[in-house]
Amino acid sequence: MGEWTVRAFAPGRTELAGNHMDHQGGRVVSAAVTQGTEALARPNGLGVARVHSTGYLSFEIPLSDDADFEPRLDEAGTSAGLVRGMAAGLRSAGVVVPGFDAQVSTTLPPGGGLSSSASFEMAVGRVMEALAGAEPLPPLQMAAIGAKAEQEFFGKPCGLQDQSAIACGGISLLDFKDPTHPTAEPIDFDFHAHGIAVVLIDTRCDHSQFNADFAKLVNDMFAAADYFGAQRMDQVPEATYIGKIRDVARKLGDDVALRGFHYYNELHLVDLRVAALRTGDVEAYLQATRRSAVSSAQYLQNVAVAGSAQQPAMMALALADRLLDGRGAVRIHGGGFGGTIQAYVPLPALDSFVDGIESVLGRGVCNVVEINPRGAWAEHLQG
Repeated sequence: MGEWTVRAFAPGRTELAGNHMDHQGGRVVSAAVTQGTEALARPNGLGVARVHSTGYLSFEIPLSDDADFEPRLDEAGTSAGLVRGMAAGLRSAGVVVPGFDAQVSTTLPPGGGLSSSASFEMAVGRVMEALAGAEPLPPLQMAAIGAKAEQEFFGKPCGLQDQSAIACGGISLLDFKDPTHPTAEPIDFDFHAHGIAVVLIDTRCDHSQFNADFAKLVNDMFAAADYFGAQRMDQVPEATYIGKIRDVARKLGDDVALRGFHYYNELHLVDLRVAALRTGDVEAYLQATRRSAVSSAQYLQNVAVAGSAQQPAMMALALADRLLDGRGAVRIHGGGFGGTIQAYVPLPALDSFVDGIESVLGRGVCNVVEINPRGAWAEHLQG
């Protein structure tokens, strides 16, 4: 079939602040990491996308008829659904995706909290774009195509945070007040230079199995907003919500009312952390992060798994908190429930922290992440 002609790479992402704020029109601080997804591709002239991902079954998708760009129920929750969704989104943006073969590999654990699905979407999107000979779309436009693919073709009610951070690279303050046109503002900060390691801890529990819990959380926040005739929490004034929170609880339940309350709590904490990063005040950042951890656990309720004897995130948080002993900070990461937790560890304590975590949870569960300044990209390979 010939040599690969295009190479693309999309980083993973780590959420730094703004737990479950993106789908409610809030603000989020997110960062691209050095681990990610690589795709090698070449045109095949067959009008089909043939994709092989290392460790997964290969699949083929036709790209010739209008019906080829519609969601399919049998592809929900699959990589095939994401590829079809990316092709459909690019087609709507005026990019005619040719038939191609692709080989995809990743250093991101599936369901491990580094947004492997969004990274896959951005890598595939940049590959398709390059094969079509199109000019690269702006990062946030490509991110929106990826989010729509995940929502409509994969079937997960995600926000735009993951795709936006991955498309932009570096550390970004993402504002989702206009959910269809978010803004991204870079933040220049080096955790390592300030004596802190950012560690993601894999609970060895794939959080994708908690998609129903994730979806309920998102829908509960929408329901809290809807009580006030609004679409999202950002459209409900804080004072109005707090003044009626008992009414919300009586009508919709305490869990829904508390999830709405988290929105305002976390929004203030995002602003505190942005200010801390911009001024280099690492202790203020850590203090706000500790408060955010409490908000996610007590109000957003995305740490414990309701009705389950297995509480992977709670166990990991308890162990990390004990090892840190008042230093640094530790919080749920991303969607929550399973997957990963995030710890900010003083560099002198890093080795003992990792050893302590891995002696209990297993070797290899700790990932010391580094910020990737470059967002998703593609290049043409020389023959």
